[in-house]
Amino acid sequence: MSRWPRYRLWDSWRACERVLGALRIGVCVLAVSSCGVDSGGTGATPASSASGPITGFGSVMVNGVHFDDTFASITDADGAVHRPDELKLGMTADIKGTAVVVAANGFTSTATSIVFGSALLGPIDRMDAAGSTLEVLGQPVAVTVTTVFDAALSGGLAVLSVGDVIEVYALFDAATKRYTATRVERRNGVLTYHLRGVVSLLDTAGKAFSLGNLRVSYAGLPTSELPPALAEEQFVRVQMQINPTSGGWQATKVQDSEHPLEDLDDTRVEALISSFSSPAQFSVDGIVVDASGATFPTGTAGLGLGARVAVEGVASGGVLTASSVQIKTDVDVVNEGFELDGAILTMDAAGQTFVVRDITIHYSGSVTFVNGTISDLAPGKSVAVMGSLSADGTGLDAILIRFGP
Repeated sequence: MSRWPRYRLWDSWRACERVLGALRIGVCVLAVSSCGVDSGGTGATPASSASGPITGFGSVMVNGVHFDDTFASITDADGAVHRPDELKLGMTADIKGTAVVVAANGFTSTATSIVFGSALLGPIDRMDAAGSTLEVLGQPVAVTVTTVFDAALSGGLAVLSVGDVIEVYALFDAATKRYTATRVERRNGVLTYHLRGVVSLLDTAGKAFSLGNLRVSYAGLPTSELPPALAEEQFVRVQMQINPTSGGWQATKVQDSEHPLEDLDDTRVEALISSFSSPAQFSVDGIVVDASGATFPTGTAGLGLGARVAVEGVASGGVLTASSVQIKTDVDVVNEGFELDGAILTMDAAGQTFVVRDITIHYSGSVTFVNGTISDLAPGKSVAVMGSLSADGTGLDAILIRFGP
C-alpha cells in the first residue's frame, strides 16, 4: 500500500478503526468495567498498559491508544517527576491507564502513570552519517527515517560529531546488541552516563559484567544500588561515571530494567523480539509472550529474533498471552507516521510552516485539509495533524490537517 492514501482517507480509516476496535476490545472493556478505585492520580485502578515509542500528542499516543495525561503521574527511569510538556515524540514510555474505549479519535484511555526512559546517554565514539549509524558507549545505534531528532538539532544526524554527548531513546535488539534510535537529543553538563542492555560475561568474584562491548565494574557499590540477584541475560540499566578506568566503566547504580508486567486484561507492547522459540512462544524485550492463541494480521513470515512487533493481549503471572501479534516493518512504521492535536502557536506563512507543541509542521507539500482550507491556518486555531518526519527528523511534513477540537 502506498504511504499517502492512508492519510488522505483518514476519516474513512478512523471509522473502520472504530468498528474493528469495538469488536477487538469489547470483551476487554466488559472485563474491566467493574474495576474499583484506588488512590492513584486519576482515582482509577489501572486496567490497561502500553509500552513503546510516543507517536502523537494532544493526548499521549502509544501503541495506537490516545492516553489523556491530565492527571497522570509522570516520571523518568530514575523516579524524577516531570511535566506533561517534557514528553516528546519518539521517547519510549510505559503507560498505565483506565480501560481502553472507542471514541471519536480512535482508542482512548486515561493515563494513571507514565514512565519514560532512554536507552543510552553518553558520548559518540564513532559515526557514519552516510550509513546512518552511530556508536555510543561502545554500542551500535541505527538511525532510520522514523528517528526523531530534537528541534535543537536542525539538520539531524549531519550536525552531530564524535565526542558529542547525546541521549538516545531506542528499541533494543538483544540478539545483535544493536539499538534502533527512536529519538536523539544532544545533552550538555551531564554528570553521569547511563546504558540499558543485557548482562553478559558476569564475573561475580571480580564484580564486573559486559553490556555489549562495554565492560562495567560494580566493585564498591552497596547492595542497595544493585538488583537483588544480578544474573546473565538480565536486562539492566546502569548509571556510570563519565570517565572510564583501566577496569572499565565504574557503575554508580545498577537497576533491574525488565519491563514491569502487571496483571492487566489489556496490555500492549511494541518492541523487538529478544528470544524466539516459535511463532507461538517468544519474548519481546524480556517479556515472555504466549502467542499460541493469537491472530497474526500481517502473517508470521519474518517473525524471529530482532523483528519489531506490536503485541496485544492479557498479562497474568508474568506472561503476556497474546490475542494479536503484528509484525511492523520499516515501511509500516513510516506509513503510520505521527499525529499532533493542539492549537497553532506560531506561523510562518511565507515559509509555509506552523508550530504545534513546539514541533514545526511543514505544509508546503500535498496536504489534505478537513473542515477548512489553507487560508484558515492561523495562530490559536485548533488542528489535528497527521504526517511523516521531515528530512532532518526535527519536524513533520503534514499529509492531513483537520480543523476543530
